[in-house]
Amino acid sequence: MQQVSSFQNQNSGTLYLVPTPIGNLDDMTFRAVKVLTEADLIAAEDTRHTQQLLNHFDIHTPEISFHEHNTEQRIPELIGKLKAGITIAQCSDAGMPSISDPGKELVAAAVKEGIPVVPLPGANAGLTALIASGLVPQPFYFYGFLERKHQQQVQELEQLRNRSETMIFYEAPHRLKKTLKVMAEVFGDDRQAVLARELTKRYEEFSRGSLAEIIAFYDEHQPRGEYVVLVAGNSHPDEEEEEETGTPVEQIDQAISEGLSTNEAIKLVAKKNKLNRQELYKQYHNI
Repeated sequence: MQQVSSFQNQNSGTLYLVPTPIGNLDDMTFRAVKVLTEADLIAAEDTRHTQQLLNHFDIHTPEISFHEHNTEQRIPELIGKLKAGITIAQCSDAGMPSISDPGKELVAAAVKEGIPVVPLPGANAGLTALIASGLVPQPFYFYGFLERKHQQQVQELEQLRNRSETMIFYEAPHRLKKTLKVMAEVFGDDRQAVLARELTKRYEEFSRGSLAEIIAFYDEHQPRGEYVVLVAGNSHPDEEEEEETGTPVEQIDQAISEGLSTNEAIKLVAKKNKLNRQELYKQYHNI
């Protein structure tokens, strides 16, 4: 077990992970303002967006961009600065760093180098939506964004279909309708769900009902704003498993007919039936 004190570089700076508001600027904490003010440098997902936040709180700390497209370039640079004694505050555009946002690779690199990493509590869209959803709040399963392609979404959701926990997803407005229809295809039209949009903002809104009801609503209304999609867990997972019919080979053929590639279908069926994937591959191809 790693003891933090024995691995930390006492001469280095500190990496602070600073949550930012998901909409309402009043949700910024006193501590977050203090850390951003006193840090030597702010590593921001979008410096222009974060600058608006800094202007609002009269913070003049310099910024450097740190986002998913420059991670490999920036991490050595930021680690070098931390080793030299510079204190860095890392933040994303909204919510918690590393949660469906940049941060995790920088944290891992800092931990590896023995650099102190200090997380601040703050706003998080998933948990904010969960506690007001009316669904069972715990246990819950946070997933974040699904893949964008239909076949990949089907495969991901098939692996989640029998989870008993409330599931939390994020989705952009222009992909919402498509994602809801794939969820209904895999989970069933009657699975209960809650959509939360524009959390903490003026037009905050919750939509509750079955996936079929929510899909019907959005067939008539244009999605607007960023969404948290919460889906009720499967209350009878064992019963659904018993409904699986056909041999594993027949299940693979069925999955392929539904759009999965051969390898994706074998992987899915092996997982469902708790079989060795390589052995199933050989069985399917008569090797």
